Amino acid sequence: MNQPCHDQLKVSRFFVIPEKVGHIVIILIRIGMLVSLVASISLVLHTTFFKPDHWFRLPEHLHLQNASFIGTGDSFIDTGPTNISHIQFGLGGSANTWRDRSYYSKLWWNPNTTRGFVWLDQKPRNLHSESLVPFKISRGWRQFKHLHSASAVRIARIMYESFKLGLPNVRWFVMGDDDTVFFPENLVTVLGKYDHNQLYYIGGNSESVEQDNMHSYDMAFGGGGIVVSYALAVQLARIMDGCLHRYFYFYGSDQRVWACVNEIGVPLTHEKGFHQLDIRGDPYGLLAAHPLAPLVSLHHIDQLDSFFPNDTQINSLTKLISAYNLDPARIVQQSICYDHTRGWSVSISWGYTVQIYAMLVSAADLQMPLQTMRTWRSSSNGPFTFNTRWMNPDPCQQPAMFFLDRVKKVGSSGSITGYKRFVAKGGDKCKGSDLSNVEVQRIKVSALKLDPEYWKKVPRRQCCQIMDGGNIKGGKIHIRIKKCRPQETTTM
Repeated sequence: MNQPCHDQLKVSRFFVIPEKVGHIVIILIRIGMLVSLVASISLVLHTTFFKPDHWFRLPEHLHLQNASFIGTGDSFIDTGPTNISHIQFGLGGSANTWRDRSYYSKLWWNPNTTRGFVWLDQKPRNLHSESLVPFKISRGWRQFKHLHSASAVRIARIMYESFKLGLPNVRWFVMGDDDTVFFPENLVTVLGKYDHNQLYYIGGNSESVEQDNMHSYDMAFGGGGIVVSYALAVQLARIMDGCLHRYFYFYGSDQRVWACVNEIGVPLTHEKGFHQLDIRGDPYGLLAAHPLAPLVSLHHIDQLDSFFPNDTQINSLTKLISAYNLDPARIVQQSICYDHTRGWSVSISWGYTVQIYAMLVSAADLQMPLQTMRTWRSSSNGPFTFNTRWMNPDPCQQPAMFFLDRVKKVGSSGSITGYKRFVAKGGDKCKGSDLSNVEVQRIKVSALKLDPEYWKKVPRRQCCQIMDGGNIKGGKIHIRIKKCRPQETTTM
């Protein structure tokens, strides 16, 4: 009868925790409860005062893809102003051309700040050791059929391959050719106007109407630069290869990208500072009367006369970029003023050239480029996508032309640029002409640095003023570029 009770006692003792061990367990349980309480309070506070985006940071390309699926508008982590680190360049080149054309990229590529690659068809041989742009080899492009050029397919995929790299914190993808010269600070200024979370396709047309008629006025021409926002790149990445199969009959890479963008329903945002330079001959007229917009790119440099007379194209670009580095926002921006005493008209393209006309010419005419160039395909005298005015072939009937000769920084926000007179062939026989009355040989132009914020406002051409009462001292005159007063006009 007593045996079962004895057995129960034995069982109960089996589950009894020794006293010291029990105290330890109780303390650990209490500590765990306290830690859980503190963690819960911290989580509530963090949820209240911080966005979920800041808890666990994903790589930005994954973050945007995830956000696009759930349809959120707050896609990006970095909401600060756009800078050069937010741009990823993809340059289209080939192993055969890159060795010689890499010189152009050295003029503008900063390895400490510029991100991106030149995409080649195969590994280059005898690459310049001083080449700054890293290269990548295009993959997967040989699978696509084509009617004209396989390289056009390969270059069209640069946008897709750049996106696939998944570099962090990219807002904009910029595609260009290996002979495109970009002006990065001005590119940042232009892109800073736009929301990279939206679908943007940005660039410029051809300068030759025949090219735009053949391709499209709504297409960003690739050599001048094609810009795609990250949000649009996400969409393009999904359909790009299918598009390339569908549009195998197109001629160029830029035409293929345009066709794919059209399937998404995004129009071209035109920016006048992207220059395909689909022109032949001398680009002087266009650069001497540049549109009122930041200079972003120049292309087809090898196909054009040298920007500066009697010099190589590399030296010409080096000279132009030396002025750009001093005042990026102002490069080739036009200012117009008059010497009413002498009846002179003065047009300045800052950092490039100055023209003096020995007559009064209206601002409406001066802002119109001289027709120094011909069309790209037929080498005709037009039409172009901008108005031009006739350039008299007689050097005695042309304006006195001065080209950049030196640049100098003044203080923390000023500059002095010097321009030396150029005498064209036959121009030394102009005695008795109006041109011979222009005794000036050198021009000094002073200016304050142009704030990039200037381009976020409604643009207005800046004014200029001939200093020292117009006195010519030793063949030199001084002109100051300045902000126009509210009621000031450029009246001849």
